Amino acid sequence: MKTAAQVLKLKAVQNQQVHSIAPDIMVLDALKIMAEKNVGALPVIEGGQVVGVVSERDYARKVILNGRSSVGTPVREIMSSPVVTVEAQQCVEYCMAVMTDSHLRHLPVLENGELIGLLSIGDLVKEALVEQADLIQQLEHYIRGH
Repeated sequence: MKTAAQVLKLKAVQNQQVHSIAPDIMVLDALKIMAEKNVGALPVIEGGQVVGVVSERDYARKVILNGRSSVGTPVREIMSSPVVTVEAQQCVEYCMAVMTDSHLRHLPVLENGELIGLLSIGDLVKEALVEQADLIQQLEHYIRGH
């Protein structure tokens, strides 16, 4: 089973770059960055550490539904925190379990305490399906005696 770091490396080149923001950025600016980069969430970095994750879901639930302004609200006030992370060497199955147990759609991946990427649930499901297809093929070859 692949590790979180290996799955990050398999992502399309334009999706491998880690886009992050500071906690004092206004929500509207964070939304603009998400739209520009075509991502659904951004890690929030302060002092070199991941202190939260802000997502489109956070915006919908904590700004729009509460009648707040995306212009005057800093990301710090709506980000999901404390942030749940995994280490780069964790396997796909472990990452999926963490995301399921914590009800997450985005999971920051750290290596030696430094953010190296953000995995989506879609990234992990895609990899799990590839691994299942490979296993099925191996079993079919075994059964046929090839």
